[in-house]
Amino acid sequence: MAYNHYILVCGGTGCESSNADEIYKNLIAEAKNYKVLDQVQIVKTGCFGFCEKGPIVKVLPEDSFYVEVKPEDAKEIIAEQIVKGREVPRLLYSKGKKSIDSVEEIEFYQKQLRIVLRNCGVINPEDISEYIARDGYLALEKALFELAPQQIIDEVKKSGLRGRGGAGFPTGLKWEAAMKAPGDVKYVVCNADEGDPGAYMDRSTIEGDPHSVLEAMTICGKAVGANKGFIYIRAEYPLAIDRLKIAMNQAHEAGLLGKNILGSGFDFDIEIRLGAGAFVCGEETALLRSIEGKRGMPTPKPPFPAQSGLWDKPTVINNVETWANIPVILTKGADWFSKIGTDDSKGTKVFALTGKIKNSGLVEVPMGTTLREIIFEIGGGIKDGKKFKGVQTGGPSGGIITEENLDTPIDFGALTRLGSMMGSGGMIVMDEDDCVVDVSKFYMEFCVDESCGKCSPCRIGTRQLYRILDKISKGNGEMVDLEQLKDIGFSMQKSSLCALGQSAPNPTLSTVKKFEKEYIDHIVNKKCAAGKCKYLVIFTINDNCIGCGACARRCPASCITGEKKT
Repeated sequence: MAYNHYILVCGGTGCESSNADEIYKNLIAEAKNYKVLDQVQIVKTGCFGFCEKGPIVKVLPEDSFYVEVKPEDAKEIIAEQIVKGREVPRLLYSKGKKSIDSVEEIEFYQKQLRIVLRNCGVINPEDISEYIARDGYLALEKALFELAPQQIIDEVKKSGLRGRGGAGFPTGLKWEAAMKAPGDVKYVVCNADEGDPGAYMDRSTIEGDPHSVLEAMTICGKAVGANKGFIYIRAEYPLAIDRLKIAMNQAHEAGLLGKNILGSGFDFDIEIRLGAGAFVCGEETALLRSIEGKRGMPTPKPPFPAQSGLWDKPTVINNVETWANIPVILTKGADWFSKIGTDDSKGTKVFALTGKIKNSGLVEVPMGTTLREIIFEIGGGIKDGKKFKGVQTGGPSGGIITEENLDTPIDFGALTRLGSMMGSGGMIVMDEDDCVVDVSKFYMEFCVDESCGKCSPCRIGTRQLYRILDKISKGNGEMVDLEQLKDIGFSMQKSSLCALGQSAPNPTLSTVKKFEKEYIDHIVNKKCAAGKCKYLVIFTINDNCIGCGACARRCPASCITGEKKT
C-alpha cells in the first residue's frame, strides 16, 4: 500500500522513557480522528542517536525533524502536516533559525557514517519485511549459496574488522581459529552484556536492528561449522530482549533460522540467555561460564574460546557491534569496508557520547575521526560555556584524555598510547567542575563492586586503590599515597587474571599522570577546586554578609550560628 506520508517515531529506551509510546499511540489516534490513517504510515523505530533532543519524530517525504516532542503535539503534527501539508515550525530542530533541507545537514549527523546503526531510526525493528527491504538477509543468502566457509572468513579477514568489544582482536582470525579447531560441535555467541557506566551502544543496536545480529551469527555458524548460537544479554534490557524474541520468531517463520535454512541444508538456531548484571561477565570466559550455569568468573587463557570455549567446545564470541558489521561486509564487499578508517583500524566505531556535552547521544564515525571533531562538532561542545577538562573513553577500563590530545585520530592503537582504550565505546565528557579524584574514586568503587574476587591482584588491589582515593578525597591524603596508587595500579595491570583487573587502574593512573597538581592540591592544601569532595569544601562568611540568616536556614550541617543583623 502506498502512503503520502511516513511518520517515524523514535522507540529507543531513552525516548520510550520520555513518553514516546504515548506519542506513537496519539499519532495513530489523531490520524483516525482526521480520517487520514490510510494516507500515512506511522512506525515506531529504534534510536535516532540524537538523544539530547528526544523524543524525536521524523516525517517523510519532507524530512521534517521534530525534536523534544510531547504526546500532546501529535494532534498538531497530524492536523498541520498530514492534513494541510505544512510543517510545525515550533517543533522543528531549526526552530526558526536557518532552515535545513535534510536531516544530514544537522551538525550532529554531518560527520557520521552509519554502518552499524544503518537501520536504527529508519525501520520498524519488529517487522522483518522492513529489514529485508533494506538488503537484509542478502548476506546470509550469499554465504549459504555462493561462498564456501573459507571464502566467508577470507572476506571478513580482508575487511580488517576488529572486535568492537574492547580488545580489538581481528574478527576473521578468531573465526578461522574456530573453523580449524577439531570437533563436530561448535558454538557462536553474541556478547550483549553491556555494563560500562554511560554505555548503551549495543543495547540500542539490538533495539533498532535485531535482525542484523541474527543474520551475522547465522553467517558465522555456516563459516565455522556451528549449528547453535547464544545471545547473552542483561535482563535489565527488557525492550532489547522483547525485540530480539520478536525477530527470532519472524526469522523462524521465514525460514531464515532453524532447520534447513532457505532450503540450503544448513541448520542454525539461537537461544537467549539472560545475565544478572555482573560487569565481569562482559569478559568472554566469564560470560561463557555464566551461559553454562556456573558462576561468572574468568578462566586463564590459553586455551582461547575459539579452541575450547562453551562446554569445552570451539566457540566464536563477538559483541553486538562487531556482529552488526558482518552483513554489510558481505553485501558491499571487504574492499569497500577496508577503505573506511585507518591502517590500524578499519570501518567505523559507535560511541555513547555523554556527560557535560551539549549534544549527547549515539555517534558512529569512521575510525580516524578526532576526539575534537566528536566533542566540539558532533557533540556541540561543552554545556553552559564551561571549559573542557577531559574525556573518559573506555568506561571503568579506560583513561582520561586531556585537551592536548584532542586532535589524535581515534583508533585502537592511538587510544592505548594515550593511556586509555577504545573499550566498547563509552565516551564521557568532563568540564572544569569535575574533580578527577572524585571521578577516579567513582570508577574504582564500581570495580570493587564488580570484581569477581577470583584473583588477588584485582580483589585486593581495587579495594586498596579505592581506600587511598577515599582517604585523599576526605583530606587525609599523604604524598606517599601517589606512589602507592602507581605501584598498586601497575602491579594490577601486570598480574590480574582478566581484563577487568588489568584495566581497573587505568582511570586512576591516567589522572595521577595528567592531573598530578590536582591530587597534590587535595593532599597538601586540603582543597578540592571543583567542590565535589565534600570533606574539603570550606564555606566562609565574608565582609559582604548582611546578616539576613538565609544561609543558617539552609545549612545542612547547622554549623552557622549567631543572630540576624537586620
